[in-house]
Amino acid sequence: MKTLADEQMLTFNPDDQTYSLGVRLIRLAHTAWKNASLAPIARPFIESLSAEVGETVHLAQIDNGQVLFIDKIKADARPDTLARAGKIVPAYCTGVGKAMLAFMAPKRLELALLQQAYLKYTPSTHGSAETLVGELQTIRDEGIAYDREEHEQGTISIAAPILSDNGRVLGAASIATSTTHYTLEQLDMFREPLLKTAAKIGAEATSWQFPS
Repeated sequence: MKTLADEQMLTFNPDDQTYSLGVRLIRLAHTAWKNASLAPIARPFIESLSAEVGETVHLAQIDNGQVLFIDKIKADARPDTLARAGKIVPAYCTGVGKAMLAFMAPKRLELALLQQAYLKYTPSTHGSAETLVGELQTIRDEGIAYDREEHEQGTISIAAPILSDNGRVLGAASIATSTTHYTLEQLDMFREPLLKTAAKIGAEATSWQFPS
C-alpha cells in the first residue's frame, strides 16, 4: 500500500489512516476510458437520443459477465436511476445486460450465464438461467430488451445492443424511466429512435479496436 501511495496510485490520509484513489490512478482510468471505451464515440449519439425522447439514456459494456455503465445522459431534474458511469450491476436483471447477453456468441454466452448470481431483487427478477435463456431468444428475435422493474422497483427501460458490422457485441444503450411516467407498453414509442441510435454507434465504432 505504501508503494502504491509513493507512486501516486493511492492517497493516504494520516488522520483516519485510510487510503483513497490517487491522482495518477485517476489519470490512468481517464486515459483508458478515452482509448478503450465506447463512451467517447457514443456520446454525441446518446446526447441526441436523450434530447429527442426527453428521457435518461444509459450506455453500457459487459465485463466478466457483469454490466459496466460507461456513460449516462440525464434528461431533466426528475428522480434519478441508480445507474451511473463506473457502476457495475448484474447482466441478468437489466435491460442493457440482457440486450448484450442475447447477442453473444454461444460459448461466450455460456460463460456469462455461469457468472450470474440470479438473486431476486424484485418479484420480476429472473431467478434462474432457464427462465433467462427463454427471454434471450425473444430479445434476439425482436432486437430489443426490457427491464421490467427487475433491478430497481419502479424503474423500467427499453434497451438495444450495439453491434459491430460482423455482429460482435460492443455494448448496449437504453432509455430508462419511471413507472410513474410511463408503462412498459408505452416504452415501445422509443423503439425506433433507440434502434437507429444503436446502429449509428455500431457503425461508427466498427473501425475501432475494442478489447474482446
